[in-house]
Amino acid sequence: MKTEDIAAIKTLLSTSKNIVIVCHKNPDGDAIGSTLGLYHYLIKHNHKAQVITPNNYPDFLKWVPGENTVLKYDTQTTDSNTLIDAADIIFTLDFNALHRAGAMEGVLKQNKAIKILIDHHQAPDDYAEYMYSDVTMCSTCQMIYNFIAMLEDTALIDANIATCLYLGIMTDTGSFRFRSTTSTTHRIIAELIDKGADNTAIHNAVYDTNSYNRLQLLGCALSNLKVLPEYRTAYITLSQDELQRFDYKKGDTEGVVNYALSLDNVIFAAIFIEDRQEGIIKISLRSKGAFSVNEFSRAHFNGGGHNNAAGGRSDFALNPTIEKFISILPSYKDALNYDE
Repeated sequence: MKTEDIAAIKTLLSTSKNIVIVCHKNPDGDAIGSTLGLYHYLIKHNHKAQVITPNNYPDFLKWVPGENTVLKYDTQTTDSNTLIDAADIIFTLDFNALHRAGAMEGVLKQNKAIKILIDHHQAPDDYAEYMYSDVTMCSTCQMIYNFIAMLEDTALIDANIATCLYLGIMTDTGSFRFRSTTSTTHRIIAELIDKGADNTAIHNAVYDTNSYNRLQLLGCALSNLKVLPEYRTAYITLSQDELQRFDYKKGDTEGVVNYALSLDNVIFAAIFIEDRQEGIIKISLRSKGAFSVNEFSRAHFNGGGHNNAAGGRSDFALNPTIEKFISILPSYKDALNYDE
């Protein structure tokens, strides 16, 4: 972030402001961690801050400090709009284009508040007065830590802020195993633990609490796993009927695509999940090495994200979507079979 931008933001935040903090639709650990981490920081400076998410999020994120203060736009629209209308500043975290905020897109576009973007996804839209965009960062939570450091305020990081930021870094790095995890990331994590983040408790809350139905759904997903060895690709499907059979709850399919990617000699993995309510197939893509699922998703499935982790969608039914996916792969055969 430019030095002059940091100076301007520091001046902006030197007096009490009405601040709204928003994240993308279907928030994940990095979205919840970064918004609530920033929230706890801002209220320490006596700002009137409010986190508003476009919609609900999984139960395994409901324990995060401050989560009980969050407004969900889809069910608390009037209250949310009142706060957005009164905002002096709107922080948009962990997304790079306003359409990622779902039904909030229109009110955010129309609002005249100063907008500050903090995000690590590629190709951000130019809608914010101040932008902290860095695709090399492992997570938006690490960027929030850096943002606080730029404001020379790391002394204010307490157990609540540390817990929120640890959560997002942990989940967006796959528990610190992705290439985006740097030595700097580990140094920040060490400081967050020193500040009060309970690493074991956070990991257990996110990864080690499963319902019987969630594990049954995982079994169903794995039984649907298909491998295309000539393209070093594997994919998983879940129909709406299968989701309903196992009483699907938001977040139950989190991380399932990684099982496909874990197969020997597979470097490209996908999961296709039918959503009849929205009339789409939701797609999560993962890869190893140089193959960019961000570019693949942007080119074919109206999505994007990071080089090795991206999302997309299809307006076709489930089977035609799979047929489309398979039909595209021959064009990428050389890239998928390239050994670095």
